[in-house]
Amino acid sequence: MSKLPKLLLPTPSQSFHQRKSKILSALAVPKEEYTDLSPKGSVDIGIRDLIDEINTREGLVTTSSCAGRVSVYLEGGGRSPSSQSAQQEAEEEGKDNVRSSSAGGKGGGEWLFVSHDPISSLSVERGSFEELFGLQPWQGGDGAEEEDQEGRMIHFKFEPMILHILTASNGHAQRVVQAGMEAGFRETGAVSLLSRQDDDHNPIVAVRSMGLSFESLVGIEGSNGTRKAVVGSGYLDRVVKNSERLFKENEKRIERFRKALKTAFEENPKRKEGWEDAETRRERKRLEGLKRKEEIQKQKEAEEAKIAGGGPRSVDLMLEPPEVL
Repeated sequence: MSKLPKLLLPTPSQSFHQRKSKILSALAVPKEEYTDLSPKGSVDIGIRDLIDEINTREGLVTTSSCAGRVSVYLEGGGRSPSSQSAQQEAEEEGKDNVRSSSAGGKGGGEWLFVSHDPISSLSVERGSFEELFGLQPWQGGDGAEEEDQEGRMIHFKFEPMILHILTASNGHAQRVVQAGMEAGFRETGAVSLLSRQDDDHNPIVAVRSMGLSFESLVGIEGSNGTRKAVVGSGYLDRVVKNSERLFKENEKRIERFRKALKTAFEENPKRKEGWEDAETRRERKRLEGLKRKEEIQKQKEAEEAKIAGGGPRSVDLMLEPPEVL
């Protein structure tokens, strides 16, 4: 992605400052007392430092976040287009540590298992992944017995980091989008980019990537409420190991985003101590060359003066050995 010109950013409006202050006040509550409207009810530890860093920047404040997670999800009842839409809406709302909207639950869907850490790192005593996910072991077949034709599907999912950032202007939003794209969050984008007359304009940027997402059907809930696996233990082992690989890649991209965002909001990202632009460097080199030339000339004149005065010749000027008389 081509670099955006470093245009001066506008000063955030008073309205933006008020919205940011309200959000930060909620985050300032002690961790043991903090709660939000997400299923987890708190900010993910794996992303808390990044959120704090973002919120210290003028013109930016996070509104919702998820460091990445693995889940087993029971979809809502029915598979009509309207119910599918409701399910998608519920999943999207429930994805983040939302501080400004509902946590979801529409469509009748239910999370059977959620973790924001790799499953292998959990301190959970389990007999099997089926037991961990609340499923009866696979008994063969595809799980689509006649009495379960209206059953609800159970999905295993990995979802990478998603971060919503309220920005003070289009310029602020563009820099966040640039950082997200450079870090590998290819579906990063902003909404409400067109300002309205007499309307305070604060675009929201969603930093996200569907490329790391993974989903697989692993079970079904029958009409009697029984939840059965439709894949064997070996398959569940494989999807869990795949999610652990995706967790590692997700962590790398989060770190790249942190660094890219820092660079994007430095007015002169290369101007570190001792750094100089091309024109300054050329002038410095020219002056250094002139000074060196002057020193060489002075040294040469001093040597010539010694020779003319009958003094000993400099070793540097003794090109031939003296004649023997």
